[in-house]
Amino acid sequence: MRETTGRSGISAARRPEERRAGGDEAVRRSSLGLSVALLVQYALGLVVNLYVTVPARDQGGGVLAAAGRAMANGPAALAVHAGLGLLLLLGSIILVVRAVADRVGFFVVTSVVSLLAVLGAAGSGAAFVNNGQDGGSLTMGLLTAVALLCQLINLFRLSAPHRGSGQPMR
Repeated sequence: MRETTGRSGISAARRPEERRAGGDEAVRRSSLGLSVALLVQYALGLVVNLYVTVPARDQGGGVLAAAGRAMANGPAALAVHAGLGLLLLLGSIILVVRAVADRVGFFVVTSVVSLLAVLGAAGSGAAFVNNGQDGGSLTMGLLTAVALLCQLINLFRLSAPHRGSGQPMR
């Protein structure tokens, strides 16, 4: 067994087959980045909800059409909101891949739930662009909160004290 020391200075004994580039650090960084992006997205969503009227020409069509129209036709806050939503979707997929590669069931579950919440928020946003009903906006905000909660849980778990055996808590 080899002993490795991370940035935190805490040693963790790991077998060579358990050592991978990234590992918990990749999940931690991804969760932090997604947390910040989700907060920015939430704030943009509030701005869009309060100050932006979705053009009537953008209503109708499917999810991809709604996202494309929102980004192409504006208004600017709506375009930025839709673009960041797509980046959040991509980041959420990458986090699931990293969690699966890290082989820690806890992070796989929280990351998948977060991804599903982001997907649901995107679908609700598209529904809001399509029909303008307030329920779509509310659902989008609530699902964003679920995704953020999952990321915060990941960060909390990754910052938890290590057990006496030298193995990180999982």
